[in-house]
Amino acid sequence: MYSFSPKLKSASIILLVVGLVLFAVGFFMNKGMSTEKIEHMMEALHASGHTAPTHSSEMVGPQDHEAHLKHAELQVHNSPLAAIHFVAVFFFGVSCCVLFFYCIQHAAHAGWPIIITRVMEAIASYIPWGGAILIIIMILNITHNGHLFHWMDPELTREGSPEFDVILFEKKRFLNIPFYAVRTIIYVVGASFFAWKLKAMSKKVDETKSRVDYQYLYRWAVGYIAFFGFASAAWAWDWLMSIDPHWYSTMYIWYSMVSCLSSGIAVIILLSVFLKKNGFLPQFNDNHLHDLGVFLFATSMLWTYTWFAQFMLYWYANVPEEVNYFFGRFEHYSSTFLPMLIVNFVLPLLVLVSSSIKRNYKVVTTMAVIVICGHILDYFNMVMPGTVGPYWKTPEVLLLVLGSILFVAGLFMFTVLSALAKLKLIPTGNPYLHESEIYEYPF
Repeated sequence: MYSFSPKLKSASIILLVVGLVLFAVGFFMNKGMSTEKIEHMMEALHASGHTAPTHSSEMVGPQDHEAHLKHAELQVHNSPLAAIHFVAVFFFGVSCCVLFFYCIQHAAHAGWPIIITRVMEAIASYIPWGGAILIIIMILNITHNGHLFHWMDPELTREGSPEFDVILFEKKRFLNIPFYAVRTIIYVVGASFFAWKLKAMSKKVDETKSRVDYQYLYRWAVGYIAFFGFASAAWAWDWLMSIDPHWYSTMYIWYSMVSCLSSGIAVIILLSVFLKKNGFLPQFNDNHLHDLGVFLFATSMLWTYTWFAQFMLYWYANVPEEVNYFFGRFEHYSSTFLPMLIVNFVLPLLVLVSSSIKRNYKVVTTMAVIVICGHILDYFNMVMPGTVGPYWKTPEVLLLVLGSILFVAGLFMFTVLSALAKLKLIPTGNPYLHESEIYEYPF
Protein backbone atom coordinates (compact mmCIF):
# COMPACT_ATOMS: atom_id res chain seq x y z
CA MET A 1 0.00 0.00 0.00
CA TYR A 2 1.14 3.49 -0.81
CA SER A 3 1.16 5.99 2.05
CA PHE A 4 0.51 9.65 1.26
CA SER A 5 3.34 11.23 3.26
CA PRO A 6 2.66 14.36 5.36
CA LYS A 7 5.45 16.11 3.45
CA LEU A 8 3.80 15.56 0.07
CA LYS A 9 0.38 16.34 1.50
CA SER A 10 1.71 19.66 2.81
CA ALA A 11 3.35 20.39 -0.54
CA SER A 12 0.09 19.85 -2.43
CA ILE A 13 -1.85 22.04 0.03
CA ILE A 14 0.83 24.76 -0.21
CA LEU A 15 0.55 24.69 -4.01
CA LEU A 16 -3.21 24.97 -3.73
CA VAL A 17 -3.13 27.86 -1.24
CA VAL A 18 -0.36 29.78 -3.02
CA GLY A 19 -2.29 29.38 -6.27
CA LEU A 20 -5.44 30.78 -4.64
CA VAL A 21 -3.54 33.74 -3.19
CA LEU A 22 -1.86 34.59 -6.51
CA PHE A 23 -5.16 34.24 -8.33
CA ALA A 24 -6.92 36.47 -5.79
CA VAL A 25 -4.23 39.17 -6.11
CA GLY A 26 -4.46 39.03 -9.91
CA PHE A 27 -8.27 39.08 -9.76
CA PHE A 28 -8.46 42.25 -7.65
CA MET A 29 -5.77 43.94 -9.73
CA ASN A 30 -7.74 43.10 -12.87
CA LYS A 31 -11.07 44.29 -11.44
CA GLY A 32 -9.44 47.51 -10.30
CA MET A 33 -8.40 48.52 -13.83
CA SER A 34 -10.20 51.69 -14.89
CA THR A 35 -11.79 52.34 -18.27
CA GLU A 36 -9.20 55.06 -18.87
CA LYS A 37 -6.33 52.62 -18.41
CA ILE A 38 -7.94 50.06 -20.71
CA GLU A 39 -8.52 52.77 -23.32
CA HIS A 40 -4.85 53.75 -23.07
CA MET A 41 -3.82 50.09 -23.55
CA MET A 42 -6.08 49.83 -26.59
CA GLU A 43 -4.79 53.02 -28.19
CA ALA A 44 -1.18 52.02 -27.55
CA LEU A 45 -1.85 48.69 -29.23
CA HIS A 46 -3.46 50.31 -32.26
CA ALA A 47 -0.69 52.90 -32.51
CA SER A 48 1.90 50.11 -32.71
CA GLY A 49 0.17 48.73 -35.79
CA HIS A 50 -1.14 45.58 -34.13
CA THR A 51 -4.72 45.79 -35.30
CA ALA A 52 -5.41 42.21 -36.41
CA PRO A 53 -8.44 40.80 -34.57
CA THR A 54 -7.85 37.67 -32.50
CA HIS A 55 -11.49 36.72 -32.77
CA SER A 56 -13.33 36.44 -36.10
CA SER A 57 -16.54 37.74 -34.48
CA GLU A 58 -14.79 41.07 -33.90
CA MET A 59 -15.34 41.82 -37.58
CA VAL A 60 -19.14 41.83 -37.11
CA GLY A 61 -21.12 44.74 -35.66
CA PRO A 62 -20.19 48.42 -35.09
CA GLN A 63 -16.53 49.27 -35.63
CA ASP A 64 -16.33 52.72 -34.03
CA HIS A 65 -14.14 53.75 -31.09
CA GLU A 66 -16.86 53.12 -28.52
CA ALA A 67 -17.48 49.56 -29.78
CA HIS A 68 -13.74 48.81 -29.78
CA LEU A 69 -13.40 50.12 -26.23
CA LYS A 70 -16.35 48.02 -25.02
CA HIS A 71 -14.79 44.95 -26.59
CA ALA A 72 -11.39 45.75 -25.04
CA GLU A 73 -13.00 46.06 -21.59
CA LEU A 74 -14.66 42.66 -22.00
CA GLN A 75 -11.37 41.09 -23.06
CA VAL A 76 -9.39 42.59 -20.17
CA HIS A 77 -11.99 41.57 -17.59
CA ASN A 78 -12.21 38.08 -19.12
CA SER A 79 -8.70 37.34 -17.82
CA PRO A 80 -9.61 35.70 -14.45
CA LEU A 81 -12.19 33.31 -15.88
CA ALA A 82 -10.12 32.57 -18.99
CA ALA A 83 -7.07 31.72 -16.86
CA ILE A 84 -8.89 29.20 -14.68
CA HIS A 85 -10.91 27.88 -17.66
CA PHE A 86 -7.99 26.70 -19.79
CA VAL A 87 -6.24 25.05 -16.83
CA ALA A 88 -9.45 23.38 -15.61
CA VAL A 89 -10.30 22.00 -19.07
CA PHE A 90 -6.73 20.76 -19.51
CA PHE A 91 -6.50 18.81 -16.24
CA PHE A 92 -10.03 17.42 -16.62
CA GLY A 93 -9.10 16.31 -20.14
CA VAL A 94 -5.87 14.72 -18.90
CA SER A 95 -7.75 12.65 -16.30
CA CYS A 96 -10.38 11.56 -18.82
CA CYS A 97 -7.69 10.62 -21.35
CA VAL A 98 -5.85 8.53 -18.75
CA LEU A 99 -9.11 6.66 -18.09
CA PHE A 100 -9.50 6.26 -21.86
CA PHE A 101 -5.96 4.83 -22.09
CA TYR A 102 -6.80 2.50 -19.18
CA CYS A 103 -9.96 1.27 -20.91
CA ILE A 104 -8.15 0.69 -24.20
CA GLN A 105 -5.73 -1.62 -22.41
CA HIS A 106 -8.61 -3.59 -20.88
CA ALA A 107 -10.51 -3.74 -24.17
CA ALA A 108 -7.38 -5.01 -25.95
CA HIS A 109 -6.68 -7.51 -23.13
CA ALA A 110 -3.18 -6.03 -22.94
CA GLY A 111 -0.98 -7.63 -20.30
CA TRP A 112 1.97 -5.25 -20.02
CA PRO A 113 0.23 -2.29 -18.25
CA ILE A 114 -1.56 -4.22 -15.48
CA ILE A 115 1.19 -3.22 -13.02
CA ILE A 116 0.19 0.46 -13.47
CA THR A 117 -3.57 -0.15 -13.33
CA ARG A 118 -3.90 1.52 -9.92
CA VAL A 119 -1.83 4.47 -11.06
CA MET A 120 -4.31 5.14 -13.87
CA GLU A 121 -7.30 4.63 -11.57
CA ALA A 122 -5.87 7.15 -9.09
CA ILE A 123 -5.37 9.76 -11.82
CA ALA A 124 -8.96 9.21 -12.99
CA SER A 125 -10.11 9.99 -9.42
CA TYR A 126 -9.58 13.67 -10.22
CA ILE A 127 -12.41 13.66 -12.76
CA PRO A 128 -15.28 14.64 -10.37
CA TRP A 129 -13.19 17.44 -8.81
CA GLY A 130 -12.11 18.83 -12.17
CA GLY A 131 -15.67 18.51 -13.41
CA ALA A 132 -16.98 20.49 -10.43
CA ILE A 133 -14.70 23.40 -11.38
CA LEU A 134 -16.00 23.28 -14.96
CA ILE A 135 -19.62 23.29 -13.80
CA ILE A 136 -18.91 26.38 -11.65
CA ILE A 137 -17.34 28.08 -14.69
CA MET A 138 -20.36 27.06 -16.77
CA ILE A 139 -22.74 28.63 -14.23
CA LEU A 140 -20.74 31.86 -14.22
CA ASN A 141 -20.92 32.00 -18.01
CA ILE A 142 -24.61 31.22 -18.45
CA THR A 143 -25.53 33.77 -15.75
CA HIS A 144 -23.46 36.35 -17.68
CA ASN A 145 -20.97 36.81 -14.84
CA GLY A 146 -18.37 35.80 -17.37
CA HIS A 147 -18.01 36.53 -21.07
CA LEU A 148 -15.77 33.76 -22.38
CA PHE A 149 -18.29 32.69 -25.00
CA HIS A 150 -19.23 35.42 -27.44
CA TRP A 151 -22.26 33.51 -28.71
CA MET A 152 -24.00 33.72 -25.29
CA ASP A 153 -24.79 37.41 -25.85
CA PRO A 154 -28.52 37.43 -26.78
CA GLU A 155 -28.13 40.61 -28.87
CA LEU A 156 -26.01 38.73 -31.39
CA THR A 157 -28.83 36.37 -32.36
CA ARG A 158 -31.73 38.81 -32.09
CA GLU A 159 -32.89 39.85 -35.55
CA GLY A 160 -32.94 43.60 -35.93
CA SER A 161 -30.18 44.17 -33.39
CA PRO A 162 -27.29 46.39 -34.59
CA GLU A 163 -24.96 43.60 -33.42
CA PHE A 164 -26.90 40.82 -35.17
CA ASP A 165 -24.55 38.04 -36.31
CA VAL A 166 -26.03 35.82 -39.02
CA ILE A 167 -23.42 33.09 -38.52
CA LEU A 168 -24.20 32.75 -34.83
CA PHE A 169 -27.91 32.89 -35.63
CA GLU A 170 -27.50 29.87 -37.93
CA LYS A 171 -25.59 28.00 -35.19
CA LYS A 172 -28.16 28.82 -32.53
CA ARG A 173 -29.68 25.33 -32.54
CA PHE A 174 -26.48 23.94 -31.06
CA LEU A 175 -24.91 27.02 -29.47
CA ASN A 176 -27.59 28.04 -27.01
CA ILE A 177 -27.35 28.33 -23.23
CA PRO A 178 -29.78 25.58 -22.05
CA PHE A 179 -28.33 22.95 -24.40
CA TYR A 180 -24.76 23.99 -23.50
CA ALA A 181 -25.52 23.63 -19.78
CA VAL A 182 -27.10 20.19 -20.27
CA ARG A 183 -24.17 18.98 -22.35
CA THR A 184 -21.64 20.17 -19.76
CA ILE A 185 -23.48 18.30 -17.01
CA ILE A 186 -23.61 15.15 -19.18
CA TYR A 187 -19.85 15.28 -19.80
CA VAL A 188 -18.98 15.75 -16.14
CA VAL A 189 -21.54 13.37 -14.63
CA GLY A 190 -20.92 10.73 -17.29
CA ALA A 191 -17.13 10.76 -16.91
CA SER A 192 -17.41 10.81 -13.11
CA PHE A 193 -19.77 7.83 -13.19
CA PHE A 194 -17.45 5.77 -15.37
CA ALA A 195 -14.44 6.65 -13.20
CA TRP A 196 -16.33 5.42 -10.13
CA LYS A 197 -17.79 2.33 -11.82
CA LEU A 198 -14.52 1.15 -13.35
CA LYS A 199 -12.68 1.54 -10.04
CA ALA A 200 -15.44 -0.35 -8.25
CA MET A 201 -15.39 -3.18 -10.79
CA SER A 202 -11.59 -3.38 -10.65
CA LYS A 203 -11.75 -3.66 -6.86
CA LYS A 204 -14.42 -6.34 -7.13
CA VAL A 205 -12.25 -8.37 -9.51
CA ASP A 206 -9.48 -8.24 -6.88
CA GLU A 207 -11.83 -9.50 -4.20
CA THR A 208 -13.57 -12.27 -6.13
CA LYS A 209 -10.89 -13.15 -8.73
CA SER A 210 -13.86 -14.08 -10.88
CA ARG A 211 -13.56 -14.21 -14.67
CA VAL A 212 -17.22 -13.20 -14.88
CA ASP A 213 -16.52 -9.99 -12.94
CA TYR A 214 -13.49 -9.35 -15.14
CA GLN A 215 -15.76 -9.68 -18.18
CA TYR A 216 -18.03 -7.01 -16.68
CA LEU A 217 -14.99 -4.78 -16.17
CA TYR A 218 -14.15 -5.31 -19.85
CA ARG A 219 -17.69 -4.33 -20.88
CA TRP A 220 -17.68 -1.16 -18.78
CA ALA A 221 -14.30 -0.27 -20.30
CA VAL A 222 -15.77 -0.59 -23.79
CA GLY A 223 -18.72 1.55 -22.64
CA TYR A 224 -16.40 4.33 -21.50
CA ILE A 225 -14.50 4.23 -24.79
CA ALA A 226 -17.78 4.84 -26.62
CA PHE A 227 -18.80 7.60 -24.20
CA PHE A 228 -15.39 9.26 -24.39
CA GLY A 229 -15.41 9.14 -28.19
CA PHE A 230 -18.54 11.31 -28.34
CA ALA A 231 -18.01 13.40 -25.20
CA SER A 232 -14.40 14.40 -25.87
CA ALA A 233 -15.41 15.59 -29.34
CA ALA A 234 -18.38 17.56 -28.01
CA TRP A 235 -16.60 19.19 -25.08
CA ALA A 236 -13.83 20.29 -27.45
CA TRP A 237 -16.54 22.09 -29.44
CA ASP A 238 -18.26 23.52 -26.37
CA TRP A 239 -15.40 24.48 -24.06
CA LEU A 240 -12.72 25.39 -26.60
CA MET A 241 -13.73 25.80 -30.24
CA SER A 242 -16.91 27.79 -29.52
CA ILE A 243 -14.72 30.52 -27.99
CA ASP A 244 -14.12 31.43 -31.66
CA PRO A 245 -17.65 30.71 -32.89
CA HIS A 246 -17.16 31.84 -36.49
CA TRP A 247 -14.28 29.43 -36.95
CA TYR A 248 -14.38 25.66 -36.96
CA SER A 249 -12.05 22.81 -37.80
CA THR A 250 -12.76 19.13 -38.40
CA MET A 251 -9.29 18.36 -36.92
CA TYR A 252 -9.88 20.28 -33.70
CA ILE A 253 -11.40 17.47 -31.65
CA TRP A 254 -8.43 15.20 -32.38
CA TYR A 255 -5.97 18.01 -31.82
CA SER A 256 -7.31 18.96 -28.39
CA MET A 257 -7.80 15.33 -27.28
CA VAL A 258 -4.32 14.16 -28.30
CA SER A 259 -2.80 17.10 -26.43
CA CYS A 260 -4.41 15.76 -23.22
CA LEU A 261 -3.64 12.13 -24.08
CA SER A 262 0.07 12.87 -24.47
CA SER A 263 0.04 14.79 -21.17
CA GLY A 264 -1.90 11.96 -19.51
CA ILE A 265 0.76 9.42 -20.48
CA ALA A 266 3.38 11.83 -19.14
CA VAL A 267 1.52 11.97 -15.79
CA ILE A 268 1.37 8.13 -15.70
CA ILE A 269 5.14 8.05 -16.24
CA LEU A 270 5.84 10.54 -13.46
CA LEU A 271 3.60 8.79 -10.92
CA SER A 272 4.84 5.28 -11.82
CA VAL A 273 8.50 6.28 -11.58
CA PHE A 274 7.82 8.11 -8.31
CA LEU A 275 6.31 4.93 -6.82
CA LYS A 276 9.16 2.82 -8.20
CA LYS A 277 11.89 5.06 -6.79
CA ASN A 278 10.21 5.15 -3.37
CA GLY A 279 9.91 1.37 -3.15
CA PHE A 280 6.13 1.14 -3.52
CA LEU A 281 6.04 -0.41 -7.00
CA PRO A 282 9.16 -2.58 -7.47
CA GLN A 283 7.43 -4.61 -10.19
CA PHE A 284 7.56 -1.58 -12.51
CA ASN A 285 10.68 -2.02 -14.64
CA ASP A 286 12.57 -0.74 -17.67
CA ASN A 287 10.25 -2.58 -20.05
CA HIS A 288 7.13 -0.86 -18.72
CA LEU A 289 8.95 2.49 -18.84
CA HIS A 290 10.01 1.78 -22.41
CA ASP A 291 6.43 1.14 -23.54
CA LEU A 292 5.16 4.28 -21.83
CA GLY A 293 8.00 6.17 -23.54
CA VAL A 294 6.85 4.72 -26.87
CA PHE A 295 3.33 6.03 -26.24
CA LEU A 296 4.69 9.42 -25.17
CA PHE A 297 6.72 9.64 -28.37
CA ALA A 298 3.84 8.41 -30.56
CA THR A 299 1.24 10.79 -29.13
CA SER A 300 3.67 13.70 -29.43
CA MET A 301 4.11 12.91 -33.12
CA LEU A 302 0.34 12.47 -33.55
CA TRP A 303 -0.25 15.86 -31.91
CA THR A 304 2.25 17.41 -34.33
CA TYR A 305 0.47 15.84 -37.29
CA THR A 306 -2.92 17.19 -36.22
CA TRP A 307 -1.44 20.64 -35.50
CA PHE A 308 0.26 20.83 -38.88
CA ALA A 309 -2.63 19.38 -40.87
CA GLN A 310 -5.06 21.86 -39.31
CA PHE A 311 -2.72 24.82 -39.80
CA MET A 312 -1.60 23.95 -43.32
CA LEU A 313 -5.10 23.52 -44.76
CA TYR A 314 -6.38 26.82 -43.38
CA TRP A 315 -3.27 28.80 -44.20
CA TYR A 316 -3.11 27.46 -47.76
CA ALA A 317 -6.80 28.15 -48.41
CA ASN A 318 -6.35 31.71 -47.11
CA VAL A 319 -10.05 32.33 -46.50
CA PRO A 320 -10.08 35.57 -44.43
CA GLU A 321 -12.65 34.43 -41.89
CA GLU A 322 -10.79 31.16 -41.30
CA VAL A 323 -7.13 32.19 -41.48
CA ASN A 324 -7.86 34.96 -38.99
CA TYR A 325 -7.74 32.34 -36.22
CA PHE A 326 -4.04 31.80 -36.92
CA PHE A 327 -3.13 35.30 -38.05
CA GLY A 328 -4.27 36.82 -34.77
CA ARG A 329 -2.15 34.29 -32.89
CA PHE A 330 0.89 35.07 -35.03
CA GLU A 331 0.51 38.79 -34.39
CA HIS A 332 -0.44 38.84 -30.71
CA TYR A 333 0.87 35.47 -29.41
CA SER A 334 4.09 35.10 -31.41
CA SER A 335 6.10 34.30 -28.27
CA THR A 336 3.90 31.33 -27.32
CA PHE A 337 2.20 29.99 -30.46
CA LEU A 338 5.00 28.69 -32.70
CA PRO A 339 7.64 28.22 -29.93
CA MET A 340 5.42 25.55 -28.33
CA LEU A 341 6.36 23.31 -31.28
CA ILE A 342 9.85 23.09 -29.80
CA VAL A 343 8.68 21.50 -26.55
CA ASN A 344 5.79 19.51 -28.01
CA PHE A 345 7.46 18.22 -31.17
CA VAL A 346 11.16 18.92 -31.63
CA LEU A 347 12.37 17.81 -28.19
CA PRO A 348 10.28 14.59 -28.04
CA LEU A 349 11.42 13.76 -31.59
CA LEU A 350 15.12 14.29 -30.91
CA VAL A 351 15.20 12.74 -27.44
CA LEU A 352 12.69 9.87 -27.53
CA VAL A 353 13.35 8.50 -31.01
CA SER A 354 16.00 6.14 -29.59
CA SER A 355 14.68 2.87 -28.18
CA SER A 356 17.42 2.52 -25.57
CA ILE A 357 16.94 6.01 -24.17
CA LYS A 358 13.30 5.20 -23.37
CA ARG A 359 14.69 3.02 -20.57
CA ASN A 360 16.50 5.92 -18.94
CA TYR A 361 14.40 7.03 -15.96
CA LYS A 362 15.86 10.54 -15.70
CA VAL A 363 15.53 11.31 -19.40
CA VAL A 364 11.99 9.96 -19.76
CA THR A 365 10.71 11.70 -16.61
CA THR A 366 12.33 14.97 -17.70
CA MET A 367 10.62 14.66 -21.08
CA ALA A 368 7.33 13.90 -19.32
CA VAL A 369 7.57 17.18 -17.39
CA ILE A 370 8.48 19.07 -20.58
CA VAL A 371 5.53 17.55 -22.48
CA ILE A 372 3.05 18.49 -19.72
CA CYS A 373 4.33 22.09 -19.64
CA GLY A 374 4.23 22.24 -23.44
CA HIS A 375 0.61 21.15 -23.62
CA ILE A 376 -0.45 23.52 -20.86
CA LEU A 377 1.00 26.19 -23.14
CA ASP A 378 -0.97 24.66 -26.01
CA TYR A 379 -4.24 25.04 -24.08
CA PHE A 380 -3.22 28.59 -23.17
CA ASN A 381 -2.98 29.29 -26.92
CA MET A 382 -6.38 27.69 -27.52
CA VAL A 383 -8.26 29.80 -24.97
CA MET A 384 -6.55 33.12 -24.33
CA PRO A 385 -6.49 34.69 -27.84
CA GLY A 386 -10.27 34.37 -28.24
CA THR A 387 -11.09 35.56 -24.72
CA VAL A 388 -8.38 37.98 -23.58
CA GLY A 389 -7.08 38.94 -27.01
CA PRO A 390 -3.94 41.06 -27.16
CA TYR A 391 -4.20 42.23 -23.53
CA TRP A 392 -2.34 39.32 -21.96
CA LYS A 393 1.15 40.75 -21.44
CA THR A 394 0.31 42.30 -18.08
CA PRO A 395 1.25 41.46 -14.46
CA GLU A 396 -2.40 40.73 -13.72
CA VAL A 397 -2.63 37.98 -16.35
CA LEU A 398 0.70 36.50 -15.25
CA LEU A 399 -0.56 36.22 -11.67
CA LEU A 400 -3.91 34.80 -12.79
CA VAL A 401 -2.36 32.15 -15.04
CA LEU A 402 0.31 31.16 -12.54
CA GLY A 403 -2.23 31.09 -9.72
CA SER A 404 -4.64 28.94 -11.75
CA ILE A 405 -1.94 26.44 -12.68
CA LEU A 406 -0.66 26.13 -9.10
CA PHE A 407 -4.17 25.85 -7.66
CA VAL A 408 -5.40 23.16 -10.05
CA ALA A 409 -2.04 21.31 -9.99
CA GLY A 410 -2.17 21.30 -6.18
CA LEU A 411 -5.74 20.00 -6.20
CA PHE A 412 -4.82 17.40 -8.82
CA MET A 413 -1.81 16.23 -6.79
CA PHE A 414 -3.78 16.05 -3.53
CA THR A 415 -6.71 14.19 -5.11
CA VAL A 416 -4.62 11.68 -7.05
CA LEU A 417 -2.23 10.81 -4.21
CA SER A 418 -5.10 10.59 -1.70
CA ALA A 419 -6.91 8.16 -4.01
CA LEU A 420 -3.72 6.16 -4.56
CA ALA A 421 -3.25 5.76 -0.79
CA LYS A 422 -6.66 4.06 -0.62
CA LEU A 423 -5.94 1.54 -3.37
CA LYS A 424 -4.10 -1.76 -3.32
CA LEU A 425 -1.25 -1.05 -5.74
CA ILE A 426 -1.14 -4.53 -7.28
CA PRO A 427 -4.41 -5.73 -8.90
CA THR A 428 -4.06 -9.33 -7.73
CA GLY A 429 -7.37 -10.43 -9.26
CA ASN A 430 -6.51 -9.42 -12.80
CA PRO A 431 -5.92 -12.51 -14.97
CA TYR A 432 -3.10 -10.76 -16.87
CA LEU A 433 -1.09 -9.76 -13.80
CA HIS A 434 1.53 -12.48 -14.21
CA GLU A 435 2.08 -11.46 -17.83
CA SER A 436 2.72 -7.89 -16.67
CA GLU A 437 5.13 -9.00 -13.95
CA ILE A 438 7.31 -11.03 -16.36
CA TYR A 439 6.83 -8.65 -19.30
CA GLU A 440 9.95 -8.09 -21.35
CA TYR A 441 10.15 -5.89 -24.45
CA PRO A 442 11.38 -8.20 -27.22
CA PHE A 443 13.66 -5.76 -29.08
